[in-house]
Amino acid sequence: MADACFGHPRLAAIYDPLDPDRSDLDAYLRMTAEFGARRVLDIGCGTGVFALLLAERGIEVVGLEPAAASLDVARAKPGGERVRWIHGDAADLPPLRVDLATMAANVAQAIADPGTWQKTLRGAHEALRPGGRLVFETRVPARRAWQEWTRENTCRVREIPGVGTVEHWVELIEVSGPVVTFRQTYVFAADGQVLTSDSTLRFRERDEIEQDLARHGYAVEDVRDAPDRPGREYVFVARRP
Repeated sequence: MADACFGHPRLAAIYDPLDPDRSDLDAYLRMTAEFGARRVLDIGCGTGVFALLLAERGIEVVGLEPAAASLDVARAKPGGERVRWIHGDAADLPPLRVDLATMAANVAQAIADPGTWQKTLRGAHEALRPGGRLVFETRVPARRAWQEWTRENTCRVREIPGVGTVEHWVELIEVSGPVVTFRQTYVFAADGQVLTSDSTLRFRERDEIEQDLARHGYAVEDVRDAPDRPGREYVFVARRP
């Protein structure tokens, strides 16, 4: 089941205006050009920001997302008709032969269940053409990013057109080994409604990820630094031989 921040219609509708800076996607756009990709599978496409950026550039895009409410937002955006949207996960994909598969932002870590993670790697591998690449990012566990997830550090208030003022913050709930659970709270000033969304992320070590990729037939070409978060993220580039 998708987290409420993606699956609840009211929260999906404000996902983009609450976090309008998506400069983190610039690195993925550059890698799309670097690898000469003309067909891209965007796994966990959410509200479609990256998929639509690719489609604007004439790239054939499949956007895959398990949260129906987020897909509804994506489909309704200008240019939404240029993307092939699929509701589901990597185990539900039809036959594809893409040049590049991506999991941007928190997507890889949000696949916290080990079995689902293995299915995702397998599904992405099957969707890639020989020589195609899977690219994704994951936080460096040693940086312990969750220590910053407090209301004091994360609280923000935004005025959203057509919605009104929304207050939003993040609070850590639990750390259990590599699994971290946190809660997002949203307060809508217009009617006083308070909504929460609990999420779980898995912080995988680099060698664990490399072993998982090799197990599913990938060759790890590179492990890069995220240019906008140096020292805080691993960016994996894995090729289907």
